[in-house]
Amino acid sequence: MSIEPGLRPPPTGRPTADFLSSKVRNMPPSGIRRFFDMLAEMKDVISLTIGEPDFTTPEPITQAAIDSLEAGETHYTANGGMIELRELIAANLAHRYAVDYAPRTELVITVGASEGLDASLRALLDPGDEVIYHEPCFVAYAPCIELAGGIPVPVSTTDATDFRVTAAAIESAVTDRTKAVFLGYPNNPTGAVLSRDELEAIADVARRHDLLVISDEIYDRLVYGSHRHTAVSSLEAMRERTVLIGGFSKAYAMTGWRIGFVAAPAELMAGIAKVHQYGIMCAPTSSQFAAIEAMRDGEPYVAEMLAEYDRRRVLMTRRFNEMGLTCFEPEGAFYCFPNITASGLDDEQFAEELLREEKVGVVPGRAFGPSGIGHVRACYATAYEQIEDAMNRIERFVERRRN
Repeated sequence: MSIEPGLRPPPTGRPTADFLSSKVRNMPPSGIRRFFDMLAEMKDVISLTIGEPDFTTPEPITQAAIDSLEAGETHYTANGGMIELRELIAANLAHRYAVDYAPRTELVITVGASEGLDASLRALLDPGDEVIYHEPCFVAYAPCIELAGGIPVPVSTTDATDFRVTAAAIESAVTDRTKAVFLGYPNNPTGAVLSRDELEAIADVARRHDLLVISDEIYDRLVYGSHRHTAVSSLEAMRERTVLIGGFSKAYAMTGWRIGFVAAPAELMAGIAKVHQYGIMCAPTSSQFAAIEAMRDGEPYVAEMLAEYDRRRVLMTRRFNEMGLTCFEPEGAFYCFPNITASGLDDEQFAEELLREEKVGVVPGRAFGPSGIGHVRACYATAYEQIEDAMNRIERFVERRRN
């Protein structure tokens, strides 16, 4: 049979999609992606959707990477990352949180916190292990648990507790198959934080039930007001049962550099490092040089960006509440999570119609799990003037719905 040029022969046997694993076939795509795709096709949109700083990476950090390239530093580093960077991160954790890690055996530099999350779960979970996590949460938590062979067990949080997960809620979800608790505070998408006392209570549950804690602390530097972040591993008897995940993306405006880290006791890190070694080899060399500069001299830039985020946070929270979209005051990260049910719309309708009518992009809360239904995520990592304009547009939109 002749085939016209450019055409494939007719398929035979099973449909191509059947070659995918059933686990992947049945996994829904990110609930955020559809709104990003809609935004890409529109002009003059004010986007409050993307969870990344609007600041460019501070110039000395970028210059350090440029200098490394010009010096010919274009080869692999050690699998675990440059020892100088690991030493600087260890010293920083010791200084901020009074928790000590051995740079050579208890720290690995990863391709962003996302790879650290994935490598940790794959190293720790056996098929059927249950992992308790809180909703709403970062969209990758449940899929990554499933891809690692585990069973995600969600625990709901609500406006009533400012989206803080409680020790009692976690304990009620523990079974004889529970292996770990996954925490993500300061929280994406809600901006919620946990106090030291709340973390102590959760740590007590972990100790009594002999559970690991995997703690995503990527937003640890972005906290406001009187709140002070507590690293889970710094709590009594928790260092040996905690995997701490961090990175440079949020605090140093380095999302595109893809540089993060995992800190864990040596026995656990030996396994995590294997997954990292076989899957990645090492994090990008130039990014590691940039991160070294961030650790050495980046603190003034973090403080400057944090102050500006705080200014935007106050504006956005106040405006949502003034227009009747109840919004608790976020104390961490750079997101507001208002309840939009007063508009008479559900969160998907709200986001779609707001985008179409006023060209403002927000993310429906259900993208972050069923506990997010009735809310939207609005990111204040964009210019103050744009936030002012966006809030005026949202208010206009809400008033039309009420009338």
